[in-house]
Amino acid sequence: ETQSPKRSSVEVLKEQSNYLIGDLKEQLANDSDHVTEDGYNLLKFSGMYQQDDRDQRKSRRTQGLDKAYSFMVRSKLPGGIVSSKQYLVHDELAGRLGNNTLRFTTRQGIQLHGILKGDIQTLLQELNNALVTTLAACGDVVRNVMACPAPEYDREHALIQQVAQQIEAHFLPRADSYYDLWLEGEKQETETAVYTSSVDDVEPIYGKTYLPRKFKIGIAFPHDNCVDVFTQDIGIVPVLKGESLQGFNLVVGGGMGMSHTMRDTFPRLADKLGFVQPDDLIKALEVIVGIQRDYGNRENRKRARMKYLIHDWGLEKFRDEFNQRFGKTIDSWLDVGDFKLLDHLGWHPQGNGLYYYGIPIENGRIHDTADVQLRSGLKSIAETFDAEFRITGQHNILVCNLKESDLEPLLAILKTHSIKTKDEISKARRYAMACPAMPTCGLALAESERYLPSFIDQLERELKTLGLDQEDVSIRMTGCPNGCARPFTAELAFVGKSLAAYNIYVGGSFEGLHLTELYQELVKEKDLIPTVMPLFKLWKDQRNLREAFGDFCRRLGVENLKTQAAALVS
Repeated sequence: ETQSPKRSSVEVLKEQSNYLIGDLKEQLANDSDHVTEDGYNLLKFSGMYQQDDRDQRKSRRTQGLDKAYSFMVRSKLPGGIVSSKQYLVHDELAGRLGNNTLRFTTRQGIQLHGILKGDIQTLLQELNNALVTTLAACGDVVRNVMACPAPEYDREHALIQQVAQQIEAHFLPRADSYYDLWLEGEKQETETAVYTSSVDDVEPIYGKTYLPRKFKIGIAFPHDNCVDVFTQDIGIVPVLKGESLQGFNLVVGGGMGMSHTMRDTFPRLADKLGFVQPDDLIKALEVIVGIQRDYGNRENRKRARMKYLIHDWGLEKFRDEFNQRFGKTIDSWLDVGDFKLLDHLGWHPQGNGLYYYGIPIENGRIHDTADVQLRSGLKSIAETFDAEFRITGQHNILVCNLKESDLEPLLAILKTHSIKTKDEISKARRYAMACPAMPTCGLALAESERYLPSFIDQLERELKTLGLDQEDVSIRMTGCPNGCARPFTAELAFVGKSLAAYNIYVGGSFEGLHLTELYQELVKEKDLIPTVMPLFKLWKDQRNLREAFGDFCRRLGVENLKTQAAALVS
């Protein structure tokens, strides 16, 4: 008898949980303000994380109190689409049940923070009534499917959104646990899975233990890589000839997360797998997901993403397994030209006489402050225009389906609420991204969302003195190396290493096509600006014509940069 391979405790939990239900009903009904570790791991599949307010930990401990527990709940919005009515439901719930803020994510979802355990069911039912689900927004499943959100009504943009919705429906978990826990058993009908090789009747794609880790899919045009397609487990690139769709190029094995202390964990860009016909797309995706389900690492969660399977196997072995399951040899990748990045901010025609307007949202956080009334402003926009909102992969928002006559009233609302347009912010701020980090994320080692704005304030002043304030540069900050704001493809990245200290990375590309390299370790907040400004000075003095900052850093190499930067400072 062969010995079964060792499995992590989460794998055992999933298998014994009767399709993710476990003892959650009892835990949700008891008087405690939080759930157990097992409960926490099962709740993720319903689209939520148990958190606590880390700002309060110390004072509560000295008072002999437990942590201040609450939950973050994430809506699943394929392609980032949410109607103005659905947005208003999120806004109202954030005020009534949450902490008066909403958060747009870098995967085009909406997060509500500060939800108390006893309010989760009410929240999920009200979202469900607005036709929004949180099922599989987190957990070891295919998560929110990203797609270019630009609502340009040429055939291909509309098609991409349609494909994202199809993929989303196809990979939703089939078990009834979400509906039994939150919606009194009322299950919405979704497309059924058809191609699977699994023998599980309840979960024909996932089986009892679901996937080894989270799984991310994104769809991007080559001329518009706004979803960072090479950072996905599966990236889908539509191939067009004129307006007609030829099929899809597929890339596999991307992923951002790593661990500072484990050398065999690393960020990775996806490899080009090949090209499939339009009718074969869903089958191809299911085959890839099935390979990861059957061969992904279930012993060590830190090495359980598909990128490690492909790294360990090599792409050829992975492609051979794919071809065998697919039933034919995948076609070669079709050349689609250079990848570019658009962020869709500002006023744009979307076809058929309508327009959309992209508003920059600093770090994705929607709240009112003394200086900027962003939450009130977006609420006013949602109430004034019968618009559709689309969240971008840079946690900004596009207000869609506007008439030409809507521009002036829209700009008036922005002005009244002190909301800045793309022309009123620097390029450094426009392309900056941060993860939430403190105080809600349990993994954060350093600040991110709360600190990045003041860092950019300082950086803007320094760049202006060098005459570089009008240059495009992508800057990203995360509180830990899990990489939720995709730092490892940025031109300049700051990744939390310990309290108020960061590792600095350079040399990614503006278009998301290259990984960064570690430049300096454990740099304190006060030393970040002095550490990076010599790099910008070198860029200004030595770059080739129109050479981007990340490309310049990559060309010179980290050691050369360090030597020259040190010479500038001494």
